[in-house]
Amino acid sequence: RKMYEAHFGCPTSFGARQNTMVFSKTDLDRPFLTHNADLYAMVAPQLEAELSQALASREIGEQVKGVLKQQLAGRRPGIKDVARELNLSSRTLQRRLTELGTTFQQLIQESRRELARHYLLHSSLELNETAYLLGYEDAHSFFRAFHDWEGSPPGEWRMRHGGRAQVAEA
Repeated sequence: RKMYEAHFGCPTSFGARQNTMVFSKTDLDRPFLTHNADLYAMVAPQLEAELSQALASREIGEQVKGVLKQQLAGRRPGIKDVARELNLSSRTLQRRLTELGTTFQQLIQESRRELARHYLLHSSLELNETAYLLGYEDAHSFFRAFHDWEGSPPGEWRMRHGGRAQVAEA
């Protein structure tokens, strides 16, 4: 574990249900010094194929949640966006979700809840940044939704569960 923390320069955790890396928004403005266009062109097709294979092997609900978690930041993806990513028509996706006994809206809420809990426990993001990453238009909508899910405001929940940052709510 110490080797990983030394390599990445941040705390790491193991045994989670999914592999995730969370970056600060400021990291998006940093230059990528080791970028190699030739190497990228060589490995990108293989990585895309592996991602497609991994997505295909999961249940449709989990596939949808995986895509939603990728697309949520700063927006609210629609069923057409997710269907396109899964190479399905929106009608086919809707039918498969109905067969599964769930709705697209339920999967959005589940994805948001899972990501919210992850961000609060494993990142030092401020609560308004977390709201943005979950696709909420304002922090208050996130606070209300989180309170409905967990029975307490996100800042209080974070402190009670030993999250990385303990930011006061607005």
